[in-house]
Amino acid sequence: QVQLVESGGGLVQPGGSLTLSCAASGNSFSVFPMAWYRQAPGKQREWVATITPAKATRYAEFVKGRFTISRDNAKSTLYLQMNSLKPDDTAVYYCFSNNLWGQGTQVTVSS
Repeated sequence: QVQLVESGGGLVQPGGSLTLSCAASGNSFSVFPMAWYRQAPGKQREWVATITPAKATRYAEFVKGRFTISRDNAKSTLYLQMNSLKPDDTAVYYCFSNNLWGQGTQVTVSS
């Protein structure tokens, strides 16, 4: 059974950086698109970025130029490099693939 496990969240000051990881179990990681979503308190979950098996990427407008999604198919791991973080980026971040969600990792941007 495939599972997605996020890590790398934490508390960071505005302007800081974090890198999130999502480790996938199972042997079908490389054939599916993967995505990051986030959900802030009291808000709906929203899409952040997607990467295809061929590593083509798309981003939500609010993270363009600040976040970078990448994947290492050999390690079955998805990443999200987040730079220039803002308080509005505070949320639980989830990875998603093949109709599966991870458990989420909390990112808090605060001074």
